Amino acid sequence: MNQFRVKAEEPEDEPIEPQEEPRLKGPSKEGSATVFFRKLFVEGAVSKETATDMLPYLIFLCVLGMVYIANSHMAVKNIRNIDGLSKEVKELSWEYKSLKADLMFKSKMTEVAKKVDTLGLKELIEPPKKIVVEVK
Repeated sequence: MNQFRVKAEEPEDEPIEPQEEPRLKGPSKEGSATVFFRKLFVEGAVSKETATDMLPYLIFLCVLGMVYIANSHMAVKNIRNIDGLSKEVKELSWEYKSLKADLMFKSKMTEVAKKVDTLGLKELIEPPKKIVVEVK
């Protein structure tokens, strides 16, 4: 005899309830941060009273963070300014050295003689004479 039919034909005492299928979490419309804060405040991990008591501390932390960010921006600005000034100092140093070299070259006696020759002046051949005045 078929035991399966026998079991199927015997009425059971307990009614069969439909079993719920486990629900898979679908894509939620809310972000994970929103869900976190909702669970944190609504489910009682942090009450509204403690949250309001912590508000000055949180504001202080926000202001401290803004000061930190502003300080880093000012430091970067100062570094860029220092770099620009150091480049300018190098350029001015190079310009000074080149002008000094030109001046030294143009102040040589031969260069001066060439320039003055066009004016009709000539270089002295004999040394200059010293004039002595006697006071009586």
